[in-house]
Amino acid sequence: MATTSAEADENFDWEAYANDDVIPASEKEELANRYAETLSSVVEKEVVEGTVISMNKREVVVNIGYKSDGIISLNEFRYDPELKVGDKVEVYVETQEDKKGQLTLSHKKARALRSWDRVNAALENDEIIKGYVKCRTKGGMIVDVFGIEAFLPGSQIDVKPIRDYDIYVGKTMEFKVVKINQEFKNVVVSHKALIEAELEQQKKDIISKLEKGQVLEGTVKNITSYGVFIDLGGVDGLIHITDLSWGRVNHPNEIVELDQKLNVVILDFDDEKKRIALGLKQLTPHPWDALSADLKVGDRVKGKVVVMADYGAFVEIAPGVEGLIHVSEMSWSQHLRSAQDFMKVGDEVEAVVLTLDRDERKMSLGIKQLKNDPWQNIEEKYAVGTKHKAIVRNFTNFGVFVEIEEGVDGLIHISDLSWTKKVKHPAEFTQIGAEIDVVVLEIDKENRRLSLGHKQLEENPWDVFETIFTVDSIHEGTITEIFDKGAVIALPYGVEGFATPRHLVKEDGTQAKVDEKLPFKVIEFNKGAKRIILSHSRIFEDEQKAADNAKKKDEASATKKAVKKVKEKLEKTTLGDITELAALKDQMEAKGEGEKNN
Repeated sequence: MATTSAEADENFDWEAYANDDVIPASEKEELANRYAETLSSVVEKEVVEGTVISMNKREVVVNIGYKSDGIISLNEFRYDPELKVGDKVEVYVETQEDKKGQLTLSHKKARALRSWDRVNAALENDEIIKGYVKCRTKGGMIVDVFGIEAFLPGSQIDVKPIRDYDIYVGKTMEFKVVKINQEFKNVVVSHKALIEAELEQQKKDIISKLEKGQVLEGTVKNITSYGVFIDLGGVDGLIHITDLSWGRVNHPNEIVELDQKLNVVILDFDDEKKRIALGLKQLTPHPWDALSADLKVGDRVKGKVVVMADYGAFVEIAPGVEGLIHVSEMSWSQHLRSAQDFMKVGDEVEAVVLTLDRDERKMSLGIKQLKNDPWQNIEEKYAVGTKHKAIVRNFTNFGVFVEIEEGVDGLIHISDLSWTKKVKHPAEFTQIGAEIDVVVLEIDKENRRLSLGHKQLEENPWDVFETIFTVDSIHEGTITEIFDKGAVIALPYGVEGFATPRHLVKEDGTQAKVDEKLPFKVIEFNKGAKRIILSHSRIFEDEQKAADNAKKKDEASATKKAVKKVKEKLEKTTLGDITELAALKDQMEAKGEGEKNN
């Protein structure tokens, strides 16, 4: 007989239910034991393996077979962005139950406990591992490997130079452990080592197929001042700066840029094919081949100065087609100048084609040919005897080089500078850059030289000096210079004379000095040699000589008078007187003999 609902309610032990004693204690214990057998044995402070059962943007739920699941922050898994539900992960059991009864796990601590062993094993077994690039540091990057901060040098990131390190931050990459410092617990990893082996094989395959003239596609890997390094897919080649373009290139970055893809031709390589010379300009026709067939010597062309040198300028009249304007073709002037005096790099110039060699691909140009040659009508414009103004350009020991106009040069010989002054060097008379008046003396059209004079602008004063500085004439002069052979004396009218040392002795026996003003006697005048020889000492010497001569003349006259007187007396005297006169005569003769001896 079925029990009714009312009867069931009456038979239910409400007191036991209130005391949580619905299930008998024996049965309850049996159920607890059976449930415990289904759970894993979990020990705190140990590392166990768990399974990811769910994930969100902040947390990861891991089941380790315990009665409750553990929740771990997603930050502890940031090194592995590919983590997904179902993945097996190692976790560290911190507590079986916290204050809230929650199982506490840590993936970070689990990695840290086993990381050192794993890193050493990876180095020993040459194992490829994953790491998370945390940040930049000096010289490289910091990588999280098994919870350990390892160093990734900049040179070990890739086989090619790295220009932007920041693009690797936050990435998970594969690495090889290349070095461990056991004492300081330092770890060095490399990503480059992973790709080198693969590239080495690629390099062998590429090198084995290389041939001269072969055209390949490459990527600009590095740019230097002397050329461009091209990555041919694991093999590097160099395009020298001269092989980038048919035209002048100041720096390769004018032609290419980093990471640019372009076709190149193999020009050469060594026996082991380790050095590969590439070319870019060889893929295009040579500009000389496209040069107009109508271009000929004498034509005028326009171009841009691309290179300057002391001896000339290179002008590009078309891309890759250059001509040289030698400095001698820049001006009709003959005196030396530098090409920089006429033009500079970047100037647009017009020139005349002087020579053209299409086979040798050479061309010479000139700009002075754009003006008339001043020597064509030189006899008309600068006839002999005509006077002109010129600019002093250079000195030599024998004269002064001057320029009357551009291309018309002349020489003033040192002897044609002054009628009166003896010029030892032109610098005593004028200076470079100064203006000077000249007269044309002679024209040498073949050698493009004029013989010029300066003193000829005035009449020859020596014609007048000949009448003034006559021999034995006396003039006041000043000693301007003394040397071993004599002295230079400045005379009136701007003329100079010369005196030897013995003619510089003064009346008191001393020697004349510089800047002394003394009278000088002309002892020689040579109009042709423009020479006047002077003497100071000759003045008083001649005076003394004249005085001596006068004295002797007076004494001789007195003697004659005395003798005459004696003769007159002899005619009137007696014998006694004769004796007295004879004594007087002897006395006078003795006196005369004494004077003669003196």
